[in-house]
Amino acid sequence: MAQNVPTQDLDSVTITSTRIDIPFKENSRTITVITADDIKNSASLTIADLLQQFAGVDIRRRGTGGSQSDLYIRGGGFDQTLLLIDGIKMDDAQTGHHTMNAALPLEVIERIEIIKGPAARIFGQNAFTGAINIVTKSTLNNVVSTNLETGSFGQFNGSVTIGGELENSSHIVHAGKMTSQGYRINSDYDNSNYFVKSVFNKNHQAIEMLATFFDRKFGAQNFYTTNATFFEYEETQNSLLAFTTQFKSSKLKVQPRLYWKRNQDMFLLRREDPSFFRNFHITHKVGIETNASYTSKAGITGFGVDLSKTFINSNNLGKRNRFMANVFLEHRFKLANNKLDITPGVALSYFSDFKFHAFPGIDVGYEITDNLRVYGNVGYTYRIPTYTDLFYSDPATQGNPDLEPEEAFAQELGFKYVTSKFSASIALFNRDAENLIDYIRPNVSNGIFTATNITEVNTKGLEFDTSYNFKLNNFTQTLAFSYANLNDNILDQNEDLSRYALNTLKHQYATRFSSQWFKNIRQNIVYKYAERSTGQTYNVWDASVFVKIKAAELSVTASNIFDADYIESGFVPMPPSNILFGLRYNFN
Repeated sequence: MAQNVPTQDLDSVTITSTRIDIPFKENSRTITVITADDIKNSASLTIADLLQQFAGVDIRRRGTGGSQSDLYIRGGGFDQTLLLIDGIKMDDAQTGHHTMNAALPLEVIERIEIIKGPAARIFGQNAFTGAINIVTKSTLNNVVSTNLETGSFGQFNGSVTIGGELENSSHIVHAGKMTSQGYRINSDYDNSNYFVKSVFNKNHQAIEMLATFFDRKFGAQNFYTTNATFFEYEETQNSLLAFTTQFKSSKLKVQPRLYWKRNQDMFLLRREDPSFFRNFHITHKVGIETNASYTSKAGITGFGVDLSKTFINSNNLGKRNRFMANVFLEHRFKLANNKLDITPGVALSYFSDFKFHAFPGIDVGYEITDNLRVYGNVGYTYRIPTYTDLFYSDPATQGNPDLEPEEAFAQELGFKYVTSKFSASIALFNRDAENLIDYIRPNVSNGIFTATNITEVNTKGLEFDTSYNFKLNNFTQTLAFSYANLNDNILDQNEDLSRYALNTLKHQYATRFSSQWFKNIRQNIVYKYAERSTGQTYNVWDASVFVKIKAAELSVTASNIFDADYIESGFVPMPPSNILFGLRYNFN
């Protein structure tokens, strides 16, 4: 990795997760951009580790190495946040537990866009509380990079990343392996990651191909139960194949895409006895979409069509399929000498099993100065039940085929200030939801939880983010911190009868100091504080040091330095303090 690379300015970033490309500081939504520099200085090994450093995002892990992590935004559930890769929707009809199975290795990521608040009118039904778009690197300019890491718990990570620029094509290839003996009983894992991005015919009508395959095998002790006789185990596979091209003129941009996503999940209650209880699910999603924008004197119009079909074959959920059709339309008006922008929009969706739904919304922003903006947005959002919500069955859990879709009306008001050295934003939000799906038991003596539409729930909160870049000894130093406060009345439903309502992050604070004092040495310190609705509080410190020696880079990453004792999800204690030593070498 190059030393003292100029920090990527937020005011130069264009948000690409919408149909209308808008510079970051002109966007009238709460969006956090994690740049390549942020990733490099994060002391993180996976996306799950990285996203924990940003307030308003709650990653609840059940172990290390990205074996299983659930993604939450603004107090929503793990089924209510959409993950995208280069704008491709990675939702899984089986369950939101698989959302992070599609997360990419950090080496191939250019930046991450976190869109907070209702985004259904932009992306469709799964973006109930927000969305995360992973933008992959476009080129790597003829380089081969190898990475080896080893450390606590028998961890061993190895990867190779290759970039090649040919006369009429470009290619990025990544292969990686992450293994560990585990930090507690039955917490071992063996994870493989493969990624290919190619652009063909780039001198004429370029066609981009994206292909991924992730294979994870891991001990799942107490992931879902506390039964002492169980020895749980899980294997998942996630793959994506997509082809995209773009037609562009001075006023019109059209981007068609064809994609296929596959997820496979096998779960055993007793690892050494598959015949005792085994769930096996295979889900396919095949889709075709076209997104476009047209620029005229009246502003920019964005529109799109997304058609897809999902198939699932499961020994527990049955053999089922669902057809989905989405039509998107929005228009950005600019008034008052281009200081005021108004963007109304609507998404119309059809589901073969839940019929038609509409999600209208509007964004409004005003440029007070060149660097200061006030903005607000309101919108409707909703989520249809997953196949697990509808049909799952085991001795302790029961789906409900009569479930209604979740619905919500959300509002937000915010300010953002952006310069090349300093950025800050603050947002207040409110969400009124009804028919939220939870697993409820009729009384404390009954151990069977049934998927149920619970009554109205109000969620409100505040988020604050800031980052400051400054020079010391001619090197760039970065100090960033964020805070989120969230309140909801979901516990009023009856916390003793609910399975998933607990554990919301009430207070969340994160700070990162990335510094460099000498030419070849840089270091990062990350601090995270959390207070959950269960009353649990914890402080976690991570740090990393990188030493550059010509084409080689040595690293030491320490996690949970002060050995905090805490749980992020369910019944699984997080790892104690641990350390990882790494060597990266670039062949140019």
